[in-house]
Amino acid sequence: MAEFTLPSNSIVKKNGNVFPAPDGASNVRTFKIYRYDPDSGSNPRVDTYELDIESCGPMILDAIIKIKADMDSTLTFRRSCREGICGSCAMNIDGGNALACTTAIADIEGDITIYPLPHQPVIKDLVSDLTTFYAQYASVEPWLKSDTPAPPDRERLQSPEDRERLDGAYECIMCACCSTSCPSYWWNPERFLGPAALLASYRWLVDSRDDATGERLDDLEDPYKLYRCHTIMNCAQVCPKGLNPSKAIAETKKMLVKRRL
Repeated sequence: MAEFTLPSNSIVKKNGNVFPAPDGASNVRTFKIYRYDPDSGSNPRVDTYELDIESCGPMILDAIIKIKADMDSTLTFRRSCREGICGSCAMNIDGGNALACTTAIADIEGDITIYPLPHQPVIKDLVSDLTTFYAQYASVEPWLKSDTPAPPDRERLQSPEDRERLDGAYECIMCACCSTSCPSYWWNPERFLGPAALLASYRWLVDSRDDATGERLDDLEDPYKLYRCHTIMNCAQVCPKGLNPSKAIAETKKMLVKRRL
């Protein structure tokens, strides 16, 4: 008979610590937040925080900051710009990946569950280890490659039509919401590049100033790097910038086919 052993710290305790709202709170919302400290040797748990949202701003990030400041200073998370630009506060909110700074508390009904980005190693609490994610991004060499030197007195020019082809590809903020919502990336993170890296790759494939299109396509001729995408569109659904990596991946596949004809 086969026997399977779960790795240590793999079982999440649903009944963690409870932090009640103060007396006199007028508008209380319940936040259930994933907690994990690898240094403690304990299993992950879900702590419950009852927060008077009249005492904080309207966004999920405002609530988390309030919880850390007034209720539990040990809560750990990433944040920076608070404007949906840096992507550092990406996490799994109410079952979907999103930015905490652009997700409104009022948009979520019932208890609000907050977990780290799925299927990534957890450094602590809501902080995921994105080392592999950034390595995949770096592997597509997301910079201009040109056989000609740059003009000494001006930038490299494009026609308006060529410039328009970059729309929807250059705006990615590398928050990892898309890649960590993709089942193919969950199972093959070291081999499948993932939606974010492939969107970055496409951005340079269609740039008229880049002279390495053939080289870039050669690098994508691999059973896993590109073709693990099955166009289920999770990436497009969760992208906080409204981008569509699935479309960019499909266009890349078409480019590979066309050059064989």
